[in-house]
Amino acid sequence: MTVSNDDELAGLKRIGRIVADTLEAMGKAIEPGMTTRDLDGIGRRIMESAGARPAPELVYAFPGATCISVNEEIAHGIPSDRRINPGDLVNIDVSAEKDGYFADTGASFAVPPVTRAVERLCRDGRRAMWTGLRQVGTGKPLADIGRAVGAFARKNGYTLVRNLASHGVGLSLHEEPTEIATWPDASERRIMQEGLVFTVEPFLSLGAEFAADGDDPWTLYSQPKALTVQYEHTVIASRSGPLILTMPGQ
Repeated sequence: MTVSNDDELAGLKRIGRIVADTLEAMGKAIEPGMTTRDLDGIGRRIMESAGARPAPELVYAFPGATCISVNEEIAHGIPSDRRINPGDLVNIDVSAEKDGYFADTGASFAVPPVTRAVERLCRDGRRAMWTGLRQVGTGKPLADIGRAVGAFARKNGYTLVRNLASHGVGLSLHEEPTEIATWPDASERRIMQEGLVFTVEPFLSLGAEFAADGDDPWTLYSQPKALTVQYEHTVIASRSGPLILTMPGQ
């Protein structure tokens, strides 16, 4: 989607705030002993009370309101009776629709007690996302995002999952531009137009390079097996840089 008027911008800001506030509340609610289905229920209630519809369920008939992935799961985890334990690494991906507009956000949360390596991975996962976000702006190459995130990962001793990409969003959950690499991609030639709406969501890992299918139709696992984090914002390219739609409390 490319934003062309104030009404579109207002609609995107509304749904962006809803998913951001939902993610923040779910992160704060995590505690050992609860199931991922319990956590998903919290997200569903917040979104639906705000008049929004969970996007994975709406668009893809996903069996849950949010994607919750634990430890070896790195994306699209199905909410279930799996209990969250001390020391787990929990990724929550929240996307929703309201009044025809979509927004998408995500974050990884480490459940105490946290090892120093996991604490550093989470810190650097956020830094990797912001490294990519700082490359967003009207007229800039989309490839700058992957180049910057790739340089950050190499400098700090991480790998990047290379088959889970950022994507356009706005009037649907996934739209043009598709497959925006958050790793260096020499074939990327596209330019960010004024008002372009998309996600920035690198998957930073302690060794994984790909996401592999599991036993169900949805859950993806790190390959090689390694702890992996994902942080994601929905953003609009503007002349003054990135306009982030999914900051809580906006």
